[in-house]
Amino acid sequence: MNRRSLSWNAFLNGFRSILNLIFPIITFPYVSRVLSISGIGIYNFSNTYINYFILIAGLGIATYAVREGAKYREEKNKMEKFASQIFSINMIATIVAYLLLFFSLIIFKNLHNYVSCILIFSLQILFTTLGTEWIYIIYEDYTYITVRSIIIKIGSIILLFLLVRKPEDYLIYAAITVFSAVGSNILNFIHARNFIHIRLTIKTNWKYHLKPTLIIFASAIAITIYVSSDTTILGLLKNDYAVGVYSTSVKIYQMAEGILSALLTVTIPRLAFLWGKKRIREYNQVLSKVLGSLGLLVLPAAIGLIMLSREVILIIASDKYSPSVNSLRIISWAIIFSIFSWIFSDCVLIPAKRENFVLRNTVITAIENIILNFILIPFLSYDGTSLSTVIAEFTVMIMNGYSCRDIIKPVIFKKDTLKNLLDSIIGCVGIVVICLLCDIGFKSLWLKTIFSVVFSVIMYGAILILLKNKNAYSMLDRAKMILKSKL
Repeated sequence: MNRRSLSWNAFLNGFRSILNLIFPIITFPYVSRVLSISGIGIYNFSNTYINYFILIAGLGIATYAVREGAKYREEKNKMEKFASQIFSINMIATIVAYLLLFFSLIIFKNLHNYVSCILIFSLQILFTTLGTEWIYIIYEDYTYITVRSIIIKIGSIILLFLLVRKPEDYLIYAAITVFSAVGSNILNFIHARNFIHIRLTIKTNWKYHLKPTLIIFASAIAITIYVSSDTTILGLLKNDYAVGVYSTSVKIYQMAEGILSALLTVTIPRLAFLWGKKRIREYNQVLSKVLGSLGLLVLPAAIGLIMLSREVILIIASDKYSPSVNSLRIISWAIIFSIFSWIFSDCVLIPAKRENFVLRNTVITAIENIILNFILIPFLSYDGTSLSTVIAEFTVMIMNGYSCRDIIKPVIFKKDTLKNLLDSIIGCVGIVVICLLCDIGFKSLWLKTIFSVVFSVIMYGAILILLKNKNAYSMLDRAKMILKSKL
């Protein structure tokens, strides 16, 4: 099978992530004006509630399937047997998730007002399982996924403006959200036959698959608690206003992190395949490229967001959310630590079958984050929540790196890797200078932001070229090749 290059896959997956982020940016301002406050409240609660059952149905299977399946993708019979077993386990977990959901709706009377909306969102549980997106990740078919996303997102936006017209239309908005998220997953299941034929089987080999999936599942639960605890504790110790301020900065932080992590996701099946085949030299080469490329992107992205926090808040939210500026400046540092932590966990520890270390490190970090929130929030409010996130992300990065030190040592301490880091730091100094000059030179919010971004990119790229950075030259050569092929 002819596989696309990692750079092309990274571009496609990054573009798909941007589409997923653009959808709420376009829809939220419209929906917040059309729907009633109570309608939005029911929508948000129902969506959050269903996510827990999607987590149960997922059972950590997608991550495990990519790691294990990457080893079999060149052996069709083995791959079909493996995929059928994984899909069957996923379906059983989906049935369990639905049973727990229906049981909770019957038991908890407080949920009765949300039943209709919850049931609409519950369609995501089944269709996420049927989507078998892990197959496309294993075979690195990001073209199909991206094209599908474009069509579905455009269709969803059109439906939103046509059908959501009055305050009572929150159920229609929920249905459109479901369509946007999993609308093409039946087609996914059918299209997957281009790679392999999946069928339900009673021979699921539970003994082999269950332990690693449960460990990854436990890690996912710990991450969910870790991510959700910030807002929950802030709401308990402060008020809705503090939660609103923090939520705005977190949403922007997650958008930036999501785009960068999308560039990372495409490398996971390739790294899992190489490690599974014991092709360690090639594995180290790919891992080195990942660290080099992301090293050049993550630092300037974080520094740029720190320098332009006020402008970003005012453009994406509004002036009434200006208290979020300092919170965003603090939490932007977490982008650096979270991305490198993810490299160590998903690109090294999980392919190396050390998911037990990922679970241990995540649980410890989740506990640390909760304790820090209780200590910092009473004094610093939403800024304290942001600071606790930064400290927690730094901790888990160090712990994950230490857990795979024997694997990453030959890559991390290479001369080229260290030079790449130094070049990026020097380039970031240029970004700071440009942003400060634009702040002095432009009064217009939009002009200041646009010129800051454009000149920062030019300055950063020029510094890397002057420093003869190999990764920068490689990116420049690829860009030239793409331009030549289009002309």
